[in-house]
Amino acid sequence: MKPFKIRNIEINPPLILSPMAGVTDYTFRRLIKRRGGVGLVVSEFISVEGLTRHNPKSKRQMFFDEEERPFAIQIFGGQAPRMAMGAEMAEEVGADILDVNCGCPAPKVVKNGGGSGLLKDMPRLEEILKEIKKAITIPLTLKLRTGYSDSTINVVDVAKMAEQCGVEHIQVHGRTREQGYKGLANWDLIKQVKEAVNIPVSGNGDITSIEYGLQCWRESGTDGILIGRGAMQNPWIFRQIQDALEGREPYQPDLTEKKAVLLEFFEMLRAEMPEIVALGKMKQLAGQFTKGLIGGAQFRQTLYHSHSAVEILDNITIYFENLAAGNGFGDGIIEAEALLTDSCDAYAAI
Repeated sequence: MKPFKIRNIEINPPLILSPMAGVTDYTFRRLIKRRGGVGLVVSEFISVEGLTRHNPKSKRQMFFDEEERPFAIQIFGGQAPRMAMGAEMAEEVGADILDVNCGCPAPKVVKNGGGSGLLKDMPRLEEILKEIKKAITIPLTLKLRTGYSDSTINVVDVAKMAEQCGVEHIQVHGRTREQGYKGLANWDLIKQVKEAVNIPVSGNGDITSIEYGLQCWRESGTDGILIGRGAMQNPWIFRQIQDALEGREPYQPDLTEKKAVLLEFFEMLRAEMPEIVALGKMKQLAGQFTKGLIGGAQFRQTLYHSHSAVEILDNITIYFENLAAGNGFGDGIIEAEALLTDSCDAYAAI
C-alpha cells in the first residue's frame, strides 16, 4: 500500500476523494483536503454538453484552487467530438488529470449515452477514449462500474480496452448500473481488473471505516482506494487510514473539532454562494456527518427546519454543548438511516 503514479503525478497517499454530483464541489473538496490524507481530489462530474455550449454552471464546476492539487476534472457525455472538446477545456483551465465518467447510473445521463450507458456500447466508449487521447496531453483516466447489469458484467474487457486506448488509471466502483447504490460492492471483480491490466487500478465502494477500507485494499491488491459518502460521514477518514498505513494510531477528533469543522464548512459556503444555497449545502453535509452521533436525528430535524444562518449557527452551538455536557437527547438512539443518496441520484433529481 504505497504511493502510486499516474504517469508522472504521484498519488501520495494513495487515497482519492471520489467524485459525487452535488457534493464534491469547490467548497467540500477543500474542506476534506484540509483534514489531511487525500492524495487526489476529483471534481463533480461535468456535462460536456454544458461545457461546450458555454453553460455558466458547467464552467463554474471546473474551478479549483492550487491547494487541491493534484486535481482531476471528470467529464461525462456520449458524443466523442464533444467529449474531446470538453477534455481540451479541462486541460486549458489547468487540471492535472482528465477523468471520464463511465459509471453514473442516473437515467437522464444513461439515456443520452453517457455514464454507465457507455458500458453497453464499447465501440462508442473506445471512440471517445481515442478522441480524447488525441486532444489532450495530460493523463487520461477512467471511472467505471462492473457492468450495466448482473447479466452483462464486462468490467475486465472494458479495462483492457481502455488500457489499449491509452488510459493511465482505472477506478472501479464495484457495482453494476442495475444495482445503483444497493447491495455491497463486489471487490472480487475489482481484484480481477487489477490482475488483468498493467496500469494502476483503484477500487471504490462501501469504504466507511478504516478497517473495511484496509481489508478491501489488501484483498483486492489495488493501487489505491476511493472514498465518497464515507468522507461526508467522517471528514477525517483519509487521515485515519493514512495513519494506519504508516503505523500510527488513527487520529480521533474530539467534539470541539467536530463542531469546528461544521462551522468552517458553513463559513466557506457563505463566502462563496447565496445564503439560501449555503443553507441547503449545510443541511446536506450535516445529514451525513451526524450519523451515529447521539441525538443526531433530533439535531438534523432542527437543522432542516432552520431558515437562516443565525438559526443554523445557534442550533449547532446548542447541539454540541448538550453533547459535551452529556445532557442526552430523547432516548439517545444512535441511528443509521441513510438520508442522502449518492452521486448521480442527486443529479437525477435536478
